[in-house]
Formats: sequence, C-alpha cells, structure tokens
Amino acid sequence: MTSQPKPGYRPCVGILLFNKNGQVWIGKRLQKTGKPALDFAWQMPQGGIDPGEEPYNAAVRELYEETNIRSISLLAETDDWKSYDIPEDVRKKSWKGQFKGQTQKWFAFRFDGDENEINIETPAEGAHKPEFEDWRWEDLAKVPALIVPFKRALYQELVTEFSRLSKP
Repeated sequence: MTSQPKPGYRPCVGILLFNKNGQVWIGKRLQKTGKPALDFAWQMPQGGIDPGEEPYNAAVRELYEETNIRSISLLAETDDWKSYDIPEDVRKKSWKGQFKGQTQKWFAFRFDGDENEINIETPAEGAHKPEFEDWRWEDLAKVPALIVPFKRALYQELVTEFSRLSKP
C-alpha cells in the first residue's frame, strides 16, 4: 500500500455512491457531437485533485460538480492509491501527454437524499459543464463489464474492496 499518489500519474479521486438498496451510481459519459458512440461509456464519478486540496474534499466537490449531489455520508475510503495506465493514443490527447495515467483515492458514500437532487444536465446548480448524458443505479459486481477495458482491473479491485457495502 502507498500513502502518496504515484509519481507520473494524475492525482484524482473516485466515488462509489451507494443507494439504500446497495447499488452504485454510474453515469454514461457525454459523447461529443459528431463523434462515434463510445463502447463502455459508463463509469463512477471521478476527477482531479486541485493543488493543496485534500482528497476527501476533492471527492465531495467532484461528486457535486458531476451530479449535483450533496446529500451524502461517508462509508469508507481506500487505504491506498489505485492507479491505471491510459493507452498511448488516449494519453497523447489527455493532459498534453503529461501523465502515464491516473492514481486515485476512492471514497464510498451513502446517498441520503431524494433522486430529484440528481441533475446531470446542469450539475453544480449550472456552474459546471455536464459530463454525463445518462445515469442509473447498478449492482457493483456488474460495473467492471461496463467500463473501458483499461480501467477494468481497478474497478474489479473496487468490487472486492467495497462489496461489503453493497448490502441494502
């Protein structure tokens, strides 16, 4: 286990948001106009950590910026940072090739609000650009099959680590 982000990787957070039935929130990445539809476009919320920002605060901020959700309670977090490499063709387009991939601290939250709070069309009360075109609750064990292949091993680790929380 490592207590610091992996050098050469973009420091990020990831969020597992559980509902009262033990399912997790997943969003379908917004497709750019004129681009072909992506296979495996589903993922859990995630995002970068701002300079000087604590990972927990980044997780709360990213969840709000992507989903408008604020009604949450912390259930757990990973002890270590989990990393994945981004394929070379994607790496050249992302962050100007500066990072090999992402290293993430993951947080599990319980969603305590009403689903009317979820707003992916105008997240953060309209202060943030939409990142998702659709969303749903899904069984945690099924999520790795919906993710881009280069993230699957990390998501399988999350299933192993957090499956205890997927009980209603």
